[in-house]
This record gives sequence, C-alpha cells and structure tokens, in this order.
Amino acid sequence: MNSDVVKKGVDRAPHRSLFRALGLTEREINKPLVGIVNSYTELVPGHMHLRQLAEAVKAGVRENGGTPLEFSTIAVCDGIAMGHIGMHYSLASRELIADSVEIMAKAHGLDALVFIPSCDKVVPGMLMAAMRLNLPSIVVTGGPMLPGRFEGQDVHLISVFEGVGKVHSGQESEAWLRSLEEKACPTCGSCAGMFTANSMGCLAEVLGMALPGNGTIPAVYSERLVLAKETGYQVMNLWRDDLKPRDIVTKESIFNGIAVDMALGCSTNTILHLPAIAFEGEIEFDLADINAISDKTPQICKLSPAVNGHFLVDLNEAGGISAVLKTLLDAGLIDGSVQTVSGCTLAERVAQAKVKNPNVIRPLTDPYSPRGGLSILFGNLAPDGAVIKVGALAKQDIVFEGKAKVFDGEDAAADAIRNGEIIAGDVVIIRYEGPRGGPGMREMLGPTSTLAGMGLDASVALLTDGRFSGGSRGLSVGHIAPEAALGGEIAFVENGDLIRIDLINRTIDWLIPEEEKSKRRKAFNPEKGLQKAYEVAGRTGYLGRYAKFVQSANKGAAFRIAREG
Repeated sequence: MNSDVVKKGVDRAPHRSLFRALGLTEREINKPLVGIVNSYTELVPGHMHLRQLAEAVKAGVRENGGTPLEFSTIAVCDGIAMGHIGMHYSLASRELIADSVEIMAKAHGLDALVFIPSCDKVVPGMLMAAMRLNLPSIVVTGGPMLPGRFEGQDVHLISVFEGVGKVHSGQESEAWLRSLEEKACPTCGSCAGMFTANSMGCLAEVLGMALPGNGTIPAVYSERLVLAKETGYQVMNLWRDDLKPRDIVTKESIFNGIAVDMALGCSTNTILHLPAIAFEGEIEFDLADINAISDKTPQICKLSPAVNGHFLVDLNEAGGISAVLKTLLDAGLIDGSVQTVSGCTLAERVAQAKVKNPNVIRPLTDPYSPRGGLSILFGNLAPDGAVIKVGALAKQDIVFEGKAKVFDGEDAAADAIRNGEIIAGDVVIIRYEGPRGGPGMREMLGPTSTLAGMGLDASVALLTDGRFSGGSRGLSVGHIAPEAALGGEIAFVENGDLIRIDLINRTIDWLIPEEEKSKRRKAFNPEKGLQKAYEVAGRTGYLGRYAKFVQSANKGAAFRIAREG
C-alpha cells in the first residue's frame, strides 16, 4: 500500500515510533491510512458543523477496515469576505487548499482521502487536489442551509444583500433590515439557494465524486450524518478496487457536469471551477463547449437566486440530483457509462430515481427555458469569453444597448450605485478586478444586490473582468477576458461608449470606430494594469505570488504549470 513508504521495514522504525506517539495500535498502523480532510472552522456557518461530520466519516472508515487520520484546510466565507479587502483572498484560497492537501498527503504517505468541504472555494479546491494526487478519494460536503422565514416569505443571505439596496433607495428602514438579518440564515450549512457552494456540492455528485444526496440533503438533517458514514465506508471499497479520481472524472463526466449545470442554472463560478478541475486532470476544456451543451440542454429547475426560485431543500424533496440526472439520461443528454464512487456507472446509480415534484424538476417537454441556465458571450469586448447567468433572468431573449459608466475597481462603482448615480439604461463597467489585476477576481455581489434592491437589476447592465456571487442576478456579465490588467479591450472603454449585449446570439460588443480603439490601445500602460494588484498584495503577501502565477478566467483562473515559468 502507498503508506508502506512511512511504515514498513527497519528504516521506518522512527516513523512507526511517531505513529505510536499518536496513540495508534500496531493493528491501526498496519491498516490503510486514510486522510480525512476537514475544513471545519468557527468562522464560517457552512463549516461550523463539520467536526460532527468528520466523526461520522471516521466511523465509516474504521467499520470497513481503515485507519482515519484527520487534518485541516483553510476555508473562507465569501459572504463575510464580501465588499472589502477580504474578497481578494476568496478565489485565491482555492489554490492554497489544493496545495495544502497535496503537501499533507505526500508528506505522510496516505493511502486514500475523504474530503469534507462545504463553501464556495473549498469544494473545487479539494476536487483539484483529488485530481492532482489521484489517490482513491471521495467527497462529502456539509450540505445546504435551510431558508429562513421573514414576513411570511422564505428568505436567505441574498435577501439581506438586496435589503441593503432597499434601504439605500428609501424603500425600507434600517430597523426592517435588522429584523431581516436576524432571520435570513437560520441554520448551519452552505447558503440555501443554488449559489456557488451548493452548485459545486451538486456537481461533485454529478462528476461521480460524491454519493447520491450529497448536493441536496440539508446540513441539519441526520440523513447527512448517515451519508458521511457511508462515505467513510465507501472510500475503503475505492481503495480495494484501486478506483481513483482520474478513472471517474473524465471528459465525459465533465460534459455531464456542464449539462446538469445548464439544467439547474448553477452559479457562474462553476465556469471557473470546472476548467480548473479539468486542468488538474489534464482534460481539455473549451468554453465554446458550454454553449454547445447549453443549446441542447433545457433548464428544468429554477432555483434561488432566480426570481421565485426554489431552494435546495425543495430540490432534495423533489428527488435531488439523481432525479435530474435520470431525466437528462433518459433523453440522451448525458453519458451514463461514466464511473462513480458508488462503484457502478452513473446509469446504474440513478436507475431507480424518480421526480417527486414536477413543479421543482420540470419535464423536458415543459422547461423553464429551452436552453441552459448559463451562457458564454463572445465579441470584441470579450474575445476570450464572458459569462452570464441567464437562468436567473425573467427574460432571456434580451438585446441591451447602453452607454458605459466606467470604474477602475469595485469600491468606486459601489459608491456610485449607493449614491444614485446609476440610472436605467446604464452599462456599469467595473474593471481591474480580474485574476491578476484584482488580484483574486473579487465577487460583485454588493453592487448587483444593491441594484436588485433598487429595482434596477433588469434595466442596468453590469460588466466586469471580476466575477459574481452565485447569488447574483440581473444583467450581470462577468469573467470578461482578456482582463483589463493584461490589456484586454475592457481596459480601453470610456464613459459614454456604446455597449451592446445580445443574449440571443451570445455576443458582447463595444461599438465605437476601430480607429478610436486603436488610438486608445497605443496609450495603454501595462504598469497601471498591475499597480492595484501590487498595492493590495504588499511586499511579501500571498496575493503577489498568486498574481504572478494565475491564468485568465477562461482557463479557470488556475495556476500555470511550473515548467512554463
């Protein structure tokens, strides 16, 4: 076994002595050593309960013949990090998580891994580590939060963000907002809608790396503890069968992930994380494939933050991800031959799944939209692509033209929105927020939610080389590539320039004469592009190293490989 490198032979007597110092018996040392990768922290509601899940996982490992050994990773709460310097660190934490798992697994000769993530960047960070290490591995996430209740309505974290906009526009009082904030997040778990954390929890299940129910069983249900025990038990079967992540996550299963992403209307951040996971597994990923899959995959679920959207608990009661997979499989829209951590194919795993509520999981004959919930836009403003969550829009056949109001960073734009400087018909452009120029590609949930709270989410477009929260909605186009800091076209847009967004043809264009564009390009100063990144990072901080190695959004904002420099 892999752990023989740290426990077999005369030369490993010192190593065994240290294992005995941990309180391990001879029997435990001789069994497969299973790393339990726990992202528990008291700072993040989605992770506050993971100690209990870890104990359940360890019970399952022991029951099936393994020795579980727990270690931790960091975890950032995007909601708490939002709107200040902390958001520079959120996406950047994904790479640190993957790296830290690699270090622990390699340094200690582990045989297999059970990953226990919950929130936004932790799920993809751990999946990236699984693909990189290619040890027998399985995932169990913390599960979704339940929605709160306020004034007779279901509410959640995004309700509070949008409530801020209502206060700034004079629609509601600060006392009303205080009452809302006290009710919006009533339990542990990842925020209640199809935001980034739950999107990735569902896609971990779709990719075959988690057991059925992982994406939707609420965090507070005892069923989640049972799932954790079964996950720990199953990792030992994976070890015995030598079934590894790269046997499970293939190009076909990535395409399945995109198809379910389209059917559910997941977070735009999945378009960063799926390419990064594929990159770790040396799987080719082309953004153009997303539109091709979207064209043939109807959106059959409408989940919050979409207007009047359902919650993850509703999807769970309707049959969960298995029912969605079965619906798509029966129509030939996904590949059922791919392998899963269940030890069987995807088709075998979902054979008995049923839709229990067609109002939540619609039939393909009556979808919310004939095309998927995300679109990749191309055009002269985004030659390498941009993304929009069309599934969260009330209408998807929009052609929008407006004059640009340009801001070099989120903070100035947020101030302008709160001060009433943005009006219907405007195209707000927030630039120098990309992976390198940000650095860290901050989420723009504050600006988008404030616009929504003011009732401007359908009449104002917001474009950025940064990204959006899974909770954002409206005419919000992110991941514009190339980014401003690298001399992308978004760097040269000026106030008053005409911008055209065509969601029918999936284009995004900057409508000024070519000679004027050329003149502006010649005046570009590369030092300006990275000035903010260096200021934010400081002399020795992690973000400076991050900015040096991170790739563009269209490549998942993953680090370039070391031999490329």
